[in-house]
Amino acid sequence: MSRVNKKIPRRAGDRGKKSSGSNKRGAKPRAGKSMTKTGTKKQSRRQVIAGATAALAAAATAGPLSRSSRAQRSEPSAAEPFKYCLNTSTIRGQNIGIAAEVELASKVGFHGLEPWVNELEDYQKKNGSLKDLKKQIDDSGLKIVDAIAFPQWIVDDETQRKAALEQAKKAMDLVSQIGCTHIAAPASGEKPNTPIPLAAIAERYHAMLELGDKMGVTPILEMWGHSKLLGKPADVAYVACAAQHPKSAVLLDIYHMYKGGSNFEDLHVFSGKALPIVHTNDYPATPERAKINDSFRVYPGDGIAPLKSIFQTLKSIGFDGYLSVELFNRTYWKESPLKVAQAAIDKTRAAVKAAMG
Repeated sequence: MSRVNKKIPRRAGDRGKKSSGSNKRGAKPRAGKSMTKTGTKKQSRRQVIAGATAALAAAATAGPLSRSSRAQRSEPSAAEPFKYCLNTSTIRGQNIGIAAEVELASKVGFHGLEPWVNELEDYQKKNGSLKDLKKQIDDSGLKIVDAIAFPQWIVDDETQRKAALEQAKKAMDLVSQIGCTHIAAPASGEKPNTPIPLAAIAERYHAMLELGDKMGVTPILEMWGHSKLLGKPADVAYVACAAQHPKSAVLLDIYHMYKGGSNFEDLHVFSGKALPIVHTNDYPATPERAKINDSFRVYPGDGIAPLKSIFQTLKSIGFDGYLSVELFNRTYWKESPLKVAQAAIDKTRAAVKAAMG
């Protein structure tokens, strides 16, 4: 994914910006627990969930779309053949933390969640373990379908590439602890004016897939529209095939297909089974393609993307995976996260239903 600007970078440039964890203030420490060097005690699962619930309750009062009870998840049907997922970038600006995001996504009816790895790192730093988070996820009924990280596995420098594989291994270990089976593998580390043959990229993707076999997590080859290496469906299709691995998979994105000048009809050459996730969003008519960036992404149905034909094509190729709503809209980041999450699933469902007739 591309960068938004210097103030609020997106994906690859956003690694330094950490999501806050759940709120610890006001929770009474349990007797008998050891103190850290600073005198702060580690949170118990009860404290973590209480903090998440408090954050969610505060968010609910800020928007008109709040619900008093958990929404009923839709089951796949002829009218809605896909599952729905919330990519946490959609509410990244609110910094409510991964525990609150789990509660929020479950509350409004999403089937899955797609967090960033640094959110798990933040949680681990505050709580020492991901065990309680895994329990919360299991209790919520959500599936963690993918995670976002940026090891520079694509670079030419062998030393840097080895270091990137170690970073990928650590990220895979983290996500596996919460039951996640996939991790994104975009062209992170791509150097300007440094072409790399697609055949070489395929070999490097194969190495990522072999690492994934050992870790129990499959890296998904992600297309970025601004990338000179993996900016077209044809690029990722070639690399996924040339990697010669049974778990090769591709992650496409509606916005990135538009940004890269792709033809949405190209979707028909893919097998739905090779697309476990599709990043779902919409884009406005202005600014023009050359000037548009991630911050202009809007809710599905609020822009000009040909969603009807996109969803119809996805169904025709056998896609039955997750539509993961991924937005980086600063206006949404200023709103109640509950309002944003509710609008994200409602508008995506409406667009799918309209496409299915």
